[in-house]
Amino acid sequence: MNNCIAERRLLFAPKGSDERNELVIQVHRPYLVTQEMVSFTVDGETAGCKVIVTGLNEEFTEETYGADLLQALQLAADVEPILKRLSKRYDFYFKTGEPYFE
Repeated sequence: MNNCIAERRLLFAPKGSDERNELVIQVHRPYLVTQEMVSFTVDGETAGCKVIVTGLNEEFTEETYGADLLQALQLAADVEPILKRLSKRYDFYFKTGEPYFE
């Protein structure tokens, strides 16, 4: 089952390359976390949310955690920190060709 609830499509190029390919960032439905799933204490409302980046030369998945479902979703939807980390190896562009970061 696909739990993707939002996505962003961009273009990327490895640093030093002009070849641009499509990148898809998907934010998945947040879920409640049980104590067995994580190494920190949870309270019954703690939630997680998965972000998956496909299209790169590597697979990238990140889990974010929040105090509740809303915070987990909010943190996952902020994909800027993920793209900033990846921008050490890749340049990102909007579909129009404009750079994603200035």
